[in-house]
Amino acid sequence: MPDSVLKHYDLLDYRGKWLLIDFMITDCPHCKSLSNILEKVQAKYKGKANVLSITVSPPENQTTVANYIKANKITIPILFDMGQVAAIYLMISPQKPNFDTPHLFVIDPSGNIVRDWGYTDATKDLMEGPGTALFQQLDTLIK
Repeated sequence: MPDSVLKHYDLLDYRGKWLLIDFMITDCPHCKSLSNILEKVQAKYKGKANVLSITVSPPENQTTVANYIKANKITIPILFDMGQVAAIYLMISPQKPNFDTPHLFVIDPSGNIVRDWGYTDATKDLMEGPGTALFQQLDTLIK
């Protein structure tokens, strides 16, 4: 998948490492909060965990993502999915054609999904708080 500067990423390159995958869109206020927390995660768990954000396009494009990166000082790669990865991870089907954002997955070094959090009232602190709720979850997982 390409990012906003057309550098390509392959999720298989992260095998053997912890990976957080965030499905987001640039006009989502909850996504902005989670992006800021994920920046802290990337710094705190450097060398132990990687973070990728994935946005579905269209409607996203290089301009909307570049503006989002600049406005929010994001260093985490934001990849353009075109729908394939989102459809698989979020089990999109004709019966379930949409998903809420943000949506965060934690993948263990073996490639297994060990946490799957969609945005709800129950996960609000995890995705919009100061980051401590997510850090507690990750500290338990990444020992």
